Amino acid sequence: MELSVVVPTLDGREQLAGTLDSIAANAPGVEVIVVNGPSTDGTTGMVRDRADVDVLVEIADRSINAARNAGIDRANGEAVALVNQGLSLTEEWLEGLRVGFQTSPVVTGPTHRPVRAGKTTEAVERRTIAGRTVTYVNPGNLAVTRKLIDDLDGFDEYLKIGGARDFSHRVAGTERSISWQPEMAVERVVGADGGSTERDWGWKYRSLSYRLAKNYGLRPAVIGRLYRNAVRDGADALREVFDGDRRASIWLDTGRQVLGGVARGLKDGLAARARDRSERRNPRGRSSRRDRAVSVFEN
Repeated sequence: MELSVVVPTLDGREQLAGTLDSIAANAPGVEVIVVNGPSTDGTTGMVRDRADVDVLVEIADRSINAARNAGIDRANGEAVALVNQGLSLTEEWLEGLRVGFQTSPVVTGPTHRPVRAGKTTEAVERRTIAGRTVTYVNPGNLAVTRKLIDDLDGFDEYLKIGGARDFSHRVAGTERSISWQPEMAVERVVGADGGSTERDWGWKYRSLSYRLAKNYGLRPAVIGRLYRNAVRDGADALREVFDGDRRASIWLDTGRQVLGGVARGLKDGLAARARDRSERRNPRGRSSRRDRAVSVFEN
């Protein structure tokens, strides 16, 4: 199976270079596509100087889902892998991918993270919602057959965060399986910080509400899941107030963000469900626009 690897990047030149080095070493011969958001750190020049990158796509949109879709648009492989900047493929990655594709159209695996005692990893995550069992993909390390990615019209560009989790719900909605392969592992590149730890509570709950409403409608299971998540996060934040790690005013503001996010997400999710009644549930997918690429460079 011919494979294309799409790597979205934004202001991460050094981390991207480590990722590209690992692809060249552990998946030689695959088509490599870098999708560069409006970076300001010299990423474009670095990528254009590399002979192991087949296509560089420049976009003006900072959205990770727009970057994923732009890369998929340029991919020629029978399958498309999506690997985040700052992650390094392991030696077993390609074999794990091949094994997973023998049984499923979507394959994903864990991210190893360095700790003082060695490294930590992830286990497969599954949830059952409204009678549907969902296996969640690792958003920085997954591969999909061309047929399925086309059937689902790529990723939903409404979502600022949570696009990969929405993709997992939509795969389950088509009754396709996701194969979790521990051998298809990636490791965090030394120096990659994993992004900001500051949580945008409004967007977290807007994204959660949107994807649940879009994929399942306004069911008791959806309301129950939102309620349980909000209560758990609220209790954790309140403990921080009592411990002196968070001011009460910040806790109250977080509550307002959560409520606003839930209301907006439910409204937009139900509207999206009405706009796309097909099993792909993706009114703002790849086919919704063709103007993502500002420029394209091919080697």
